[in-house]
Amino acid sequence: MVARTASSRSVDIPFALDAQRGEITEHNIYSRLAKRMDGKNRKILERIAADELTHYSYWRRFTNRDVAPRSFVVWVYVLLARIFGVTFALKLMEGGESRAQDRYAQVRGIEGIERIIRDEHKHEDALITLLHDERLEYASSIVLGLNDALVELTGALAGMTLALRDGTLVAVAGLVTGIAASFSMAASGYLSSKEEKDSRKNPLKSAVYTGVTYLITVCILIAPYFLFGSIYVALAITLVLAVSIIAAYTFYITTAKELRFWPRFLEMAGISLSVAAITFCIGWALNHFLGIGA
Repeated sequence: MVARTASSRSVDIPFALDAQRGEITEHNIYSRLAKRMDGKNRKILERIAADELTHYSYWRRFTNRDVAPRSFVVWVYVLLARIFGVTFALKLMEGGESRAQDRYAQVRGIEGIERIIRDEHKHEDALITLLHDERLEYASSIVLGLNDALVELTGALAGMTLALRDGTLVAVAGLVTGIAASFSMAASGYLSSKEEKDSRKNPLKSAVYTGVTYLITVCILIAPYFLFGSIYVALAITLVLAVSIIAAYTFYITTAKELRFWPRFLEMAGISLSVAAITFCIGWALNHFLGIGA
């Protein structure tokens, strides 16, 4: 089924319905996110939301019917914004903007479509880049806590697994070490932030981001030693968790900052796993030659 326009091109009704549903979904997402912002950021999102509603009305001219937004998609993006920040959610949505541009490019020649395409470009290239997100401003503090916890604790747990050969002892030793290190890292984050002369970051917030990130990572990594009887199963799961954390955070930061995923992921994962392998061998040597944990 097609609908005729004033131009020579026609519009496929299923195509128009899909585009219409996409626009009203994005209108709802931007409107919901705008309520979480204030000042310039709120105006940016409200303006984008208004554009998306205009696009919805444009496609309705061809379908002559109303459609509901994809409620689950709206819920997912709002949840992501709550957890990871509005900027991260919007950067993910940029992929949808790009796909919309490609899709609309297929129907060039329809009256009014060029304005829709220009709006989508504007959303992707101009408006979203103006947003400010505290989580990204303190990304270096998060990386400091996350990277140190992954490298130091993964290595320590691997070494203690072979040296002590007791899951509970490894977990308790790892927890005590991790708690002490989280306070140390928080202090380092505080002092490091104070030394950054041109930085607008609050040193206390930097310390909190660094310390809390370190402590959360510690709790995740030692959990398998409390849950599984076999120390080798616990170690294997800990390593999987470490790589998963690296992948998740790398995806977050590369999405939010528009960087390449694989180089950063492979570098961070390679460092953590290499340290774990080295300390695992050290633990084996201590156990074998000194009889520790025998």
